[in-house]
Amino acid sequence: MSSKVTRYRATVEDILQRCDIRLDGEREQDMIVHDEAMFGRVVHDGSLGFGEAYMDGQWDCLRVDCLIDNLLSHREGYKLHKGIKEVLFDLQSSYINCQTKIRSLIVGRQHYDVGNDLYEAMLDPHMMYSCAYWNGQTNLNDAQECKLDMVCQKLELKPDMTLLDIGCGWGGMARFAAEKYGVTVVGVTISREQQRFAQERCAGYPVDIRFQDYRELEGEFDRIVSIGMFEHVGYKNYRTYFNKCHALLKDKGLFLLHTIGSNKTVTNGDAWLEKYIFPYGMLPSVKQMGDAAEPLWVLEDWHNFGSDYDRTLMAWHQNISVRWQDLGDRYDQRFKRMWDYYLLSCAGVFRSRYSQLWQIVFSKGVRKQRYDRPCI
Repeated sequence: MSSKVTRYRATVEDILQRCDIRLDGEREQDMIVHDEAMFGRVVHDGSLGFGEAYMDGQWDCLRVDCLIDNLLSHREGYKLHKGIKEVLFDLQSSYINCQTKIRSLIVGRQHYDVGNDLYEAMLDPHMMYSCAYWNGQTNLNDAQECKLDMVCQKLELKPDMTLLDIGCGWGGMARFAAEKYGVTVVGVTISREQQRFAQERCAGYPVDIRFQDYRELEGEFDRIVSIGMFEHVGYKNYRTYFNKCHALLKDKGLFLLHTIGSNKTVTNGDAWLEKYIFPYGMLPSVKQMGDAAEPLWVLEDWHNFGSDYDRTLMAWHQNISVRWQDLGDRYDQRFKRMWDYYLLSCAGVFRSRYSQLWQIVFSKGVRKQRYDRPCI
């Protein structure tokens, strides 16, 4: 082993030890190294190199979710200098609007269009690709239905209302609301595969699924819902997003925003997730959302159930692991390792409480009837 590799190994091993992770140990969070070259990748490229080394089979772990949980739960011990790739990534997101109308289509093509068969194997029958609400439920389907029903109740949906679903995915929310609550729904997505699938599953219901950017929307709606889409908006567009929703919502309407949130204010996402999973994705902070919403909206409710995302992601991983052979040869071994790392590492993120899941209800502040009874 060269002196440089020895030095890289010592750097990584020191970080891992401070996070209660051993090299070539036998516990579920310990890292098994297959190729010493991974140490240099981690030191030079940070989280990007760490994830890529896993994809390439240079290291393994009995429980990647536990390893990530340990790393993030010991935040003071988990510090690496950013490599040049991550520095350039930071600069790009600081000076460029990475979520323009044109760039926003990239995540649709790269991630959401990757294959409906993959998502059908992983998700519940409603095809909800967002955090479930585990309020005593014992399986993913029931937990997702609980989430959907909770959203409809928070929005106070009534028959014949109009509902706008921004980021409608595969149509699960739109169909549920139309079928169970009798509303008319317009859903928008930037994924052609999602649009096609959602149109088929919502056939026969008063649901219109469009391939459309939220900035192009027009009209007026009784209610607006946006589940798992705000992570793609980007901090340079938060004010634009809230302005557009305000213009689209009737004066006495309600707007529910369901989004992953960051504990601290950042201007980009994780470099590995950005490259392989969610191009130009980033998580909002309380401060960023507050600054963008403050001039327009009355905050009616803020609900955090981020710990439920850990269980949701582990359920998705269990589903895809059991059904992987049914997918045939469309997805190679490197893709599988990438997908495993994505689901398991994100589960560790939420288990450590490094990220949150927020459901926020907004109004324009003109919903309540005047109370004319004189005070005594």
